[in-house]
Parts: sequence; C-alpha cells; structure tokens
Amino acid sequence: MTQLITTELVELDQNLGSSPEDVIRHLASKVAASGRATEAEGLFTDAFAREQKTATGVPGGIAIPHCRSTAVTVPTLAMARLSEPVDFGAKDGPADLIFFIAAPEGADQEHLKLLSKLARSLIKKDFTGALRSASSREEIVELVDGALADKPASHAAGVPADAVPAAVSPDSAPAGRGPKRLVAVTACPTGIAHTYMAADSLVAAAQEAGVDLQVETQGSSGAKPLDPAVIAAADAVIFAVDVDVRGKERFAGKPVINAPVKRGIDEPAKMVQEALAAADNPNARRVPHFGAEEQAENAATEKGEHIGQKLKKALLTGVSYMIPFVAGGGLLIALGFLLAGFDIALGTKANDILANNTLFNLPDGNLALYLGTVMFKIGALSMGFLVPALAGYIAYAIADRPGIAPGFVAGAVSGFMGAGFLGGIVGGLLAGYIAHLIGTWSVPRWLRGLMPVVIIPLLASIVASGLMFLILGGPIAALTTGLNGWLSGMSGASAIVLGIILGLMMCFDLGGPVNKVAYAFAVAGLGAGSATNQAPWQIMATVMAAGMVPPLAMALATVLDKKVFSLAERENGKAAWLLGASFISEGAIPFAAADPLRVIPASMLGGALTGALTMATGVTSQAPHGGIFVFFAIGNLLMFVVAILAGTVVSALAVIALKRSAAAKAARTAATVEPVPATV
Repeated sequence: MTQLITTELVELDQNLGSSPEDVIRHLASKVAASGRATEAEGLFTDAFAREQKTATGVPGGIAIPHCRSTAVTVPTLAMARLSEPVDFGAKDGPADLIFFIAAPEGADQEHLKLLSKLARSLIKKDFTGALRSASSREEIVELVDGALADKPASHAAGVPADAVPAAVSPDSAPAGRGPKRLVAVTACPTGIAHTYMAADSLVAAAQEAGVDLQVETQGSSGAKPLDPAVIAAADAVIFAVDVDVRGKERFAGKPVINAPVKRGIDEPAKMVQEALAAADNPNARRVPHFGAEEQAENAATEKGEHIGQKLKKALLTGVSYMIPFVAGGGLLIALGFLLAGFDIALGTKANDILANNTLFNLPDGNLALYLGTVMFKIGALSMGFLVPALAGYIAYAIADRPGIAPGFVAGAVSGFMGAGFLGGIVGGLLAGYIAHLIGTWSVPRWLRGLMPVVIIPLLASIVASGLMFLILGGPIAALTTGLNGWLSGMSGASAIVLGIILGLMMCFDLGGPVNKVAYAFAVAGLGAGSATNQAPWQIMATVMAAGMVPPLAMALATVLDKKVFSLAERENGKAAWLLGASFISEGAIPFAAADPLRVIPASMLGGALTGALTMATGVTSQAPHGGIFVFFAIGNLLMFVVAILAGTVVSALAVIALKRSAAAKAARTAATVEPVPATV
C-alpha cells in the first residue's frame, strides 16, 4: 500500500502564516507538489470549505484539517509543527501540531481505516509528545508509521505512554453497584477524523467516571452496529453527530444527549455526565419512536410557543409553500408575453387560440404565438393556485394534514369572492384552527380512523368556508378592492414613498417575516397587472430590485475593504454575487448574523434608495423571481439595473463606514484603558 506520509510532506518549526487559510493552503501546495494531487487550488478549496463548516482544532494544541477531494490522487498526510501556533477553533487555544488529511473522493477502505487510526492516535499524549520532541522529518515519519502499525511511540524524549483505555467492563465497576451503561454514536460529514476522535474521547471520559460506554462509529472506514442487546441494556444514549444517525429507530425511547461531533472531543466528560443525569431524569428528552420523530420534535417546539409565534410560523409556512406556484407560474406568464405579446392576456384570446388550434394546426402558421399562448395559460393556471395554496398550507401548519383540504377550500372561496390575498390568510387561519379544534374531540374508537380523512376535512370546510361566504368574504373583498384601487392610483411622491417602504421591508430581515410580507404582497397583485394597469408590475419590480441589494452590497464591500471583514465573510462574499443577482436576499444573512447592528441598517439604506428609484422611474416586472436573469420580463431594464447599482454602492459604502467607525471606537477605548499594575 502506498505510504501515507513522506519526509517531503513534513514541515518542522516553520511559520506558515497567521490563519487556518494560510496553513491549509501551504499544506495543500505541498501535497500537490509531491504529485499526490492534480491541483493545489482545488484541494485547498475543498479543505477550506470543510474547515468553515466545523473548526478542526481539538484540545491539546492540535488541528486536523481534512477533506475528500477529486483533486487528490493518493491518500495523503501532510504534517506541520508550527513555530507560531495558529487558532483552528479549539477551546484551549491555538494549535502547533497540524495534520492535513487529504483523501481521494473514492478512497478504498484500507486507506480510510489508516487515516482514521491516525486521527485516534492524536488524542494520545505519548504520541503528540513524541511529535513535539522529534528532531527530524525522518523521525516524524517513523512515529506516524508506528502509530498506523499500532507500535508504541518513541520515548526518547521521556514522554510516558498514555493510551486511551477501552470502555469499562461491569467487572471493573466500583464494588457494591453495577455501573451505568451508556451507548453512543459518533459521525461527521467526512467520516475520517472527528468521528473516531470523538468516540475515543467519550470512551476515555466514561472510564474515568466508572461508566460502561460502547460506541458505534458511523464513519467512512465502515461502521459496526452496536449489538441490540447492548442498546436494550443502556440507560441513555449520546449522539455526537453532525449528520443524521443511521438506524436511529434502534434507540427509540432511550434518554438522549444530542450535540455536534466536535463537542464529543472538546467536552467528553460533560457529555457523559449529562447522559448520566438524563438516565435518572424521567422527564429527559428521549429518542422518538420510529415514525414519530417529526411529531415529537414539533410538540417539543410548540410547547413553549405563545400565540404570536404560532401565528407567525403558520403564515411563513403558507408563504413558503405558495412561492413555487408563483415563481413557476409568473415566469411562464412572462415567457408567454415574450413570445405571444401582451395582448394574449386580453379577453378570451388565449382560450380561443388553444380551443381552435393544436401544435399540428398552428394559428396562421405562427409557432411563437401558439407556444407563447401555451406558456401563458399554464402560468395563469399555476398562479390561480396562489390563494388556495397560501390558505391550505397556513391551515396545514396549524392542524397538520387534516387542515390541508379545508384550507384549500377556504382559499378557493376567497378567490371566488374577490377577497384575494387577505382573504386567503383569514380563510387559512380559520380552517386551521377549526380543524385543530375538531381534532381534539374525544370520539369512539371506531370513529377515530375516519376523523383525519373524512370528519375533520368535512366539518372544517363547512364552518370555515361558510364563514367566508356568509360573513367575512364580502368585507375583506371590499377592503382588497379599495387597497388595489389606491395602489393603482399612486403616482409621483406617493409612489416613491411606497417604494421606500417596500425597500425597507425587503432589507429589514433578509428573507424573514417582514421580507416575506412585502414579497407576498407583491406577488399577490401580480396577476392583476396589465398594459393599462402596470402598478402591480411596478410593485413587483420594486420588491425584487430592493431584495437584490443586501447580498450584492455585502459582496461589493468585501472587495472594497477586505480588512473589515473576516476570512469567512470574504469567502461568503464571493457566493453573494450570484445570490444577489438571482434575487436571493438570504445571501446576506451570514453578514447580518455576525454584525446585525451595522449590516442591517446599511442594507435598509440602499434598499430604500433602490425602491424609490424603481417606483419613480416606472420600472416593471412581470416575473415574480429570478433577478437579473429574467431581464426579458423587466420593463425599463436600464433603470432597473441603475437602481440596483445605486442601492448596492450606497449599502456597501455605508457598511464599510459603520465597521470602520466601530473599529476606530474600539481602538480608542483600548488606548484609554489604564494598564492594571502588577501585583507584587
């Protein structure tokens, strides 16, 4: 088998930079230079992407950056002992021993087992002590090969052996009582290093606590499932995982401690103690029974929610499920207009063309007209589901599946009565809460099977839709008509004010409830737009343009002034260009999460400017999504682009100014703090 590490892959007592990015890039270059990878940049990109998901620093001054990459041709270890330690995210400080594990995308099991074995060796103090004391590259290679061959590390430096012991057996428990029994599963996305290090750390911590612990490692080098009898006898289970546990149903009913795999390395003793406490707590969280996990998690979440939180969740669920109908339908309508012209929407022209023609009997031989009509009609039918889907999935969020049918029916009634988007919200809430209430009734056993499929949908549809017909639909329809008339009549200063408000809403929470309300408001009126009433299209263009500003602004800011952004933010900035251009406001969330007090106000400033410009210049959009990529559906495309650029530049400059101001203030504060006198 090919040797995993050679002397040319070892760096001793060198300064490789001040950040994980610098170190990983250097080691990736060494791997490529040795002929074990086709390119350094591709390997670095894969390794650094893995590093950003979960920091690879572990206790003891060690870091294990690792990845699978198509650039790697031979499973490889590269090692560096740093003269200047670098912070890889471990709780106890920077790392001076760096092991870079590079595995091919399709590495064989034997190589993966060796790589995993090395990772497990790194929690052994005798091994890491010998690595720190080694005087040559050759000695490092010999130590690593010895660890892979299960040979004890060299004790030339006088470092005592300190191997991680196996789990405690019942015979070794303190006299007078049997030990608690725990089981654990460890797993990480790559399945090479953290999976096995967490397993060994938990076993060592369990032995110190006098506890019997057996671990199932679900890693890339294979997994041996725990014996069902061992699981049955366990008092509690630990999941130290970053991915789904395979076969979770085997642990159903057991008290569970769930945490990221890295915590199993950083805090194994705490996790063991938490599992012991859970074993003695009858109210501890338990692994749900197979098929009931979603319901259990939902129940646990909803237990502490107040009515406002439940209402917000229901509305956002409805909007989320509605958007695919709108996005697909709106784009199809826009394509239909592109091919067949705007007049295809007038009167019954589309219906007449489709009723009297087929693909083999084209209208006047015009293929574009016919295909455009087909696209327009499909899109219009899809858009017709907007209100029913909104209401149906609001009800679903409240009452689960029994609420879907009553919600869709109430939404359809709202559309029939002209109550529109607002009626759909009211109808969905009514249907959901009525269905939920009926579902709480105590009924005979023979009737329970009929409740979710017959009784609840029937009664909830009658009550919710009846209320819409008899009482609520008319007033809501009048309100909707008045609101649409007011918006359609907006011009001049009032239209600009509306653009500013919509721009602020789109940038306030970047895909959150306020953003979704503005977006849903725009798409709800999109179908009412026409050549003679372009106000709904103007609102849609304003919402889309303003929503593109935050990610584009953050991307531009990371280019204009890299120093005020972290390495992770600069990497996110690269992706934010495409996300912003595609009208995905969530591309700015990583920046807002790290610094909300500066990113959100700066984004709102640019969004307000963009909203004002689009409304003032009469920009329109017949597509509900797609950003710059639906340019064919944008009216006054030049001003659409100008408005977005203006908002992007303003937001980028604003966030840079705010960050610089904060940094300068922090520096002044630090300079004015008097040093504390040394204690004699």
